[in-house]
Amino acid sequence: MQSGKSSDAATPESDEESFQPLTAEQAAQWRQKNPALSVWRVVFWQVAVGMVVAALVGGWSGRVSLAVSVFYGSAAVFIPAALFARGLTSRLTTASPLTAAAGLLVWEGVKVVLTVLALLLAPQVVEDLSWPALLAGLAVTMKVYLLALAWRPTPLTQDLKS
Repeated sequence: MQSGKSSDAATPESDEESFQPLTAEQAAQWRQKNPALSVWRVVFWQVAVGMVVAALVGGWSGRVSLAVSVFYGSAAVFIPAALFARGLTSRLTTASPLTAAAGLLVWEGVKVVLTVLALLLAPQVVEDLSWPALLAGLAVTMKVYLLALAWRPTPLTQDLKS
């Protein structure tokens, strides 16, 4: 054995030596190539999808109660999501990494509680409630998160040099 070190095994010291932090210019280029996804954009698309699906269901079925049920299910997602977005983008939650993490947990909890509360109140709020339509609106609106991740904003310029 040679002094406890193996030449082909990576050591923490060699990893630290090979790590090169980005320069300010490289970081700016990376941010330009990888724009952030706005939580407000997601909320906007949730509202839009909820309205379109409710209109399609109402037009297809001819029953306003189904359209209202779908839209209520959608609203049970996008209203708490809007409050979540507002909470996450407030000055208080962006003050430090610790407050950002705490804010994420608190506002996610608020979002879940409001969604459950909306579902519990649905029979009293929506006349002639259709649970399958409500749950369909809820599910479709929740899937907007996945679509938002798939359709991320495009880079500002296409000819970036590495």
